[in-house]
Amino acid sequence: MRVLTAAEARALDEAAIVDFGIPGLLLMEHAARAVAEAARARLGPGGRVAVVTGAGNNGGDGWAAARLLHAAGAPVRVFHLIDPDELRGDAATNAAIWMRLGSASPCAEQALDYVGAGDVVIDAIFGTGLSRPPEGDFAAAIDAINAARVRGAKVVAVDVPSGLSADTGRPPGAVVQADCTVTFAARKRCHVLFPGVELCGEVEVADISIPPQAFLRLEARVRLLHEQWVRNLLPERAADTHKGTFGDLLVVAGSQGKSGAAAMCAKAALVGGAGLVTVATRRDALPQVLAHTMEAMGLELPGAGALGPGDEEALLEAAAGRDAILVGPGIPRGEATGALVARLLAEASCPLLLDADALNALQGQTDAFLDANVEVVITPHPKEMARLAGISVAEVQADRIGVAQRFARGHRCTVVLKGAHTVIADPDEEVAICPTGNAGMSTAGSGDVLGGLIAALLAQGLPASAAARVGVYVHGLAGDRRARVRGQAGLVAGDLIEGIAEVWAEWKR
Repeated sequence: MRVLTAAEARALDEAAIVDFGIPGLLLMEHAARAVAEAARARLGPGGRVAVVTGAGNNGGDGWAAARLLHAAGAPVRVFHLIDPDELRGDAATNAAIWMRLGSASPCAEQALDYVGAGDVVIDAIFGTGLSRPPEGDFAAAIDAINAARVRGAKVVAVDVPSGLSADTGRPPGAVVQADCTVTFAARKRCHVLFPGVELCGEVEVADISIPPQAFLRLEARVRLLHEQWVRNLLPERAADTHKGTFGDLLVVAGSQGKSGAAAMCAKAALVGGAGLVTVATRRDALPQVLAHTMEAMGLELPGAGALGPGDEEALLEAAAGRDAILVGPGIPRGEATGALVARLLAEASCPLLLDADALNALQGQTDAFLDANVEVVITPHPKEMARLAGISVAEVQADRIGVAQRFARGHRCTVVLKGAHTVIADPDEEVAICPTGNAGMSTAGSGDVLGGLIAALLAQGLPASAAARVGVYVHGLAGDRRARVRGQAGLVAGDLIEGIAEVWAEWKR
């Protein structure tokens, strides 16, 4: 499922109109019909519809939707923020048609005070082109729509809730809180990025007759993951196999007081399908790790304290012949740990996944990624991403797609930027956004489970981009499955491992 920027959405419309000869008025009619149907579905008995229109095609969709609702017998009133005489093109055509059928009023301060429970407000003020905070009458109209919603009205937004940036998913000022957003042809970034996800409400993607060939003219690099696409990335598990078939994974994790991180990584990797898992950790942590993960093997690291030069030879020897290596969760980190991780990057002969303190150890040393001769996956949360990129957490969260995309391209690695709707970026700039997962997964150890799952998929031979996409999607789906049973507040990381097994069972894998 493609996810478009505002510019890509405009280019798609232009391709449909110019290259394929589809009249813009026809596209607007299809868009308006989808909006009208969404409004009708939310009308209560005897309910009324208020349509608030702005300029351009977004306002035109609103004028046309008013006509279609009127034709269906719904009581409709239109309130405009742009005088109909000032409109141009298809929007002017639809406004003129409406004015022959009904009346319209300026959207004054109290215009929507009559709207309440059972009624619907159609927000057709701003589309994808908003670039600054709404001001004056526009901001007042947004406040009036939100007030109507508080009184019980349902709000249907056209394309994007007015006031929301289509590209960042963040509002620069006043913004409509919608119950439903009807968008056209494909989702926009604001529909899949927070806080836009919550402001959009339910998102309906309407087919407005843009031909599939028009999408081929785009260079859209962002997609929303969906179950069937993810399932198609998984290889079949043949009957004539043995434990070596499904990969030998080395997990470098844990320390005294953090043995749980290593245990959860290892358990998640085993449940994730890896055939063999060996945990390399300090002597004082190893018995605790193996006590909680009886199916894993153990390797005692010879050094003491933080991982460093004294562990290099043992780790390089342990890494030889493996199918994948995971480094980071709960490791003891010190000044020399970065050099150790850098050497692993330079000398590893199998895919590497770096997480947690393996990433923190590389702060200021990110050129080490360029020395790797194998695929590398990193799984930072926003604070770790900020350290690696040398920017603030706020800057990361303001441009999650761009930050992940630039780092992946510049450092030739696959970036899994964790958080609500995790972003997965490849070195070739392809980006996937994961819709699964919930707030209950914001709990200690959740990231360790994710790391173990992705590493297991790497060990089974999936390319880095596929392993990251499958792992993130299944991890989130496991959390969603378990939250239905445990509730979000009661969810702990160990539940996710059980949830992964439930997903495999459902997928018959």
